Amino acid sequence: MKSLFPHSETTREITVRVAVSFLPEQSEPPRGRWFWAYHIRIENDGPMAVQLMSREWTIVDGRGGRSEVEGDGVVGEQPVIEPGQAFDYVSGCPLATPTGWMEGRYQMIGADGSAFAVTIPRFSLTAPAVSS
Repeated sequence: MKSLFPHSETTREITVRVAVSFLPEQSEPPRGRWFWAYHIRIENDGPMAVQLMSREWTIVDGRGGRSEVEGDGVVGEQPVIEPGQAFDYVSGCPLATPTGWMEGRYQMIGADGSAFAVTIPRFSLTAPAVSS
């Protein structure tokens, strides 16, 4: 799994895995636009179902420009993830620089009514031919 999703973080038996891909066909470097897709897999290894209620992202570009993004659910859903199950989705991120990074957290509610945050690991956004 690590080779498919090189970034991962586990919080309270919920593991968030991330794989990122640069999308040259959606990028326009001469116009200051670089675009990445990221695939998130949320695995529930705990004893009870959890529901993803909201997300909070921090996005930082190569010049240190910072954006905070918050919203309900992910990709229009507030999925319930049963024990032993996973939820996958793909989204994207444009930047005005060829490098940057993202990290964040999901707000979850357990089947017992407990609310808790789950960490989304930091991952780099680096266009090809750009060395750090």
